[in-house]
Amino acid sequence: MGTTKTGEVARRMQWDGTRLSRILRGTYRISGEDVRKLADVVGIEDPEGVEEVARVAEEPLGSGWWAAYAGRIGQNYLDFIELEAEAYELQIQHPVIIPGLLQSPGYVREMITRAPTAVSPEHAETLVAIRQARQAVLSKVGRLHALVPESALHAKFESGPALMRDQIRKLLDASQMPNVELQLIPLTVHPTYASNSAITIMSYKHPWAKVATIDSPMGGNHTEDAEQVAFLEKEFAAIANIALPVDKSRDVLNEYLEGTPQ
Repeated sequence: MGTTKTGEVARRMQWDGTRLSRILRGTYRISGEDVRKLADVVGIEDPEGVEEVARVAEEPLGSGWWAAYAGRIGQNYLDFIELEAEAYELQIQHPVIIPGLLQSPGYVREMITRAPTAVSPEHAETLVAIRQARQAVLSKVGRLHALVPESALHAKFESGPALMRDQIRKLLDASQMPNVELQLIPLTVHPTYASNSAITIMSYKHPWAKVATIDSPMGGNHTEDAEQVAFLEKEFAAIANIALPVDKSRDVLNEYLEGTPQ
């Protein structure tokens, strides 16, 4: 948008140039009505995209449940939670453990309280509550494609086998959901497929760009770069291609459940 055109847009919107400049930089919030009017002024012919942007503009700031944890967890993790909650499609994969969205309460607690980096009991409870709250997306997301390492089912815990039985039931329950596609990465997979980083790819309604995250305890590194996202999508697809089919994965989970001691 050139200088002259910017001035014309500001005039037609009855704004001063400073206000428009701040809006374009993303430092000034506008209403859904203004989004529609601005789109009309600049000639955007994309009703679906405009309405989606207007919808987001109308959402009150800090309205998500995660807002209550601001200042108590890292900003990267807070951003990730919001991105995850807003996605309409999620692709998740972890090379070593059960992905967070599919962890049972006992497994969640074990992963957090027994992590190599010690956290205070109070902070541990906060992290447990957050991870369990995140799982609400399972019933809201349009599609969840999860790649789960079969090797994770062999984990042993001091509390006994009941924890893993509950975890396997959690996976089986999730696999029955119509919006969930769960595949096991078999034990026989080549090590190169098991040595990659944990990946989360989040897709949104038009016109928002996809976001990919390389997960980490600090919340991960997010990218909207189309080339980087495409690379991670290709990597995810390659792993999915060698993973067990959905039905076979469910059969294997049932076999593990039957073979796990009470």
